[in-house]
Amino acid sequence: MALDGIVLKNICAELKSTLIEGKIDKVHQPENDEIFLSIRSKGQNIKLLISASSNNPRIYITDFSKQNPSNPPMFCMLLRKHLQGGKIVDIEQVSLERIIKISIQSLSELGDLTIKELIVEIMGKHSNIILVDRDSGKIIDSIKRIPLSVSSIRQVLPGLNYSLPPSQNKLYPIDITKQEFFNLIDSSSNNPAVYKFLYSNFIGLSPLVAKEICFLSNIDDNVKLDFLSNEDKENLFNNFNSIYNLVKNNKYNPVIIKDKSDYEVIEFSSLNLMQFGDLPKNYFDSVSKLLDYFYLTRDKIDRIKQKSNDLRKSISIKLERALNKLSKQKQELLDAEKREKFKIYGELLTANIYRLEKGLEEVELENFYSEDLEPVKIRLDKNRTPSQNAQRYYKKYNKLKNAHEVVSEQLLKTKEEVNYLENILLALDTSTEVEELDEIREELVSEGYIRKSSSKVKKSNKDASSPHHYISKDGFNIYVGKNNKQNDYLTLKFASKEDIWLHTKDIPGSHVIIKSEGKDIPEDTLLEAALLAGFYSKGKMSSNVPIDYAERKHVRKPSGAKPGMVIYDTNNTVYITPSIENISKIKKLD
Repeated sequence: MALDGIVLKNICAELKSTLIEGKIDKVHQPENDEIFLSIRSKGQNIKLLISASSNNPRIYITDFSKQNPSNPPMFCMLLRKHLQGGKIVDIEQVSLERIIKISIQSLSELGDLTIKELIVEIMGKHSNIILVDRDSGKIIDSIKRIPLSVSSIRQVLPGLNYSLPPSQNKLYPIDITKQEFFNLIDSSSNNPAVYKFLYSNFIGLSPLVAKEICFLSNIDDNVKLDFLSNEDKENLFNNFNSIYNLVKNNKYNPVIIKDKSDYEVIEFSSLNLMQFGDLPKNYFDSVSKLLDYFYLTRDKIDRIKQKSNDLRKSISIKLERALNKLSKQKQELLDAEKREKFKIYGELLTANIYRLEKGLEEVELENFYSEDLEPVKIRLDKNRTPSQNAQRYYKKYNKLKNAHEVVSEQLLKTKEEVNYLENILLALDTSTEVEELDEIREELVSEGYIRKSSSKVKKSNKDASSPHHYISKDGFNIYVGKNNKQNDYLTLKFASKEDIWLHTKDIPGSHVIIKSEGKDIPEDTLLEAALLAGFYSKGKMSSNVPIDYAERKHVRKPSGAKPGMVIYDTNNTVYITPSIENISKIKKLD
């Protein structure tokens, strides 16, 4: 995902219609590579964000604000000196390159009218924001200074003449003729894939748009140029031309494409992309609103991932320890279950004690517990009497019998802990809000799995996160817990006794509640709720996932059980295969 030449042209058109004749009231620099211009234009206060970040260079109108440093950086002070109080008189894109020039008219120290150009270069790690005096063409300063030691090709330093970045020798795509297009195909060397040919030869054309042109032309984008028929070339040019007619006439349709879960953004464009089929799309009436949404959403997802990764690392370590503990306990239980043979050894020795004498190392006796009376060999301690050897085996038996009882109890607790920790990891994987992670952290602190942060954290004024809320095709409300706190709330407080509770059988997952409102639950609604229970579980990628269901009155929480842990009485199980396609068909309200 990147701001290509077409998106930049859309941005430039939007900025021109909104900011021309606007007055720059304030300049802020909250980050080393990012500035905000507060502009009064057409009776509105507008914020223009300009970033030269290596990862996310961008320029657009935003509703977002950042905290500014108490001591403004030098570049910020310089911009205030030259631009604050100035009027924006022009905004232009250089060709279809990712370069925008903002011309600002202001008074010099001598009271003369001057024009400064704020040049924004959107070029990945080479992105920059450069202030230039238009009359002299000299650089006043830049947010990133590029000396000779950094680049021998192009320096960006105060006092040097400004020059555009080196040309890539690409063609301007707007108004290119069919013959020029065909000649370019015929003269192309190395026989590249079609989409590579397009983005390698035309200014501002990204791989994304190149693939869209191929899709509209019904051509595999990886097909080599030599395999194109004349009809393919005609289709390719016609769709190429159609795309650039939209761009030429500023006919944009800003859109974001999301993944099947309708959560993460996978692409954005100023054009309505058809290559993504029926994936969820969000349309915007302004490219700035699209970019504001995209970068804020991505920032939120990044923060959630960072925050959840810290918790996930801690819980994964504890889960690994619990699983190792469980494995050892299972082995101990298997060993303890072998105790019966020691009891038999003791009884056989006691029954035959009159035949035995001290000093034997092994004895073979008839096993009267066996149907065939098969003989059994018993190891003896030659330093003990036969009676003492018998007592030694009885003690071994009793020790293992007691161990079996203790280990069985410990095993149940360890299984519960493993199940609990797996539920925590599942909740971390499905969290979509910072508040949900905060709830999980609070729970882990209260359960003693992590320490409370020593630093004072300002309590959020935001409401607690809410469960997922769906409506079945029959009109029934279905709720899905996002974490253990919500699971307990849904099942133990929110649900009525006659409501239906669902959960994956022996698989970590969310609690699901169907609100019955005193009505019988139709089979379709039950299956939709079961799909949700399977989807929001560790078994979401499996087939034939068992889902248990029962009336809420048959579900209870044992005393001392961990959050989210319940027991239930039911013989009702339905098998489903969760899929994003099926889940997306269920109406979601939150």
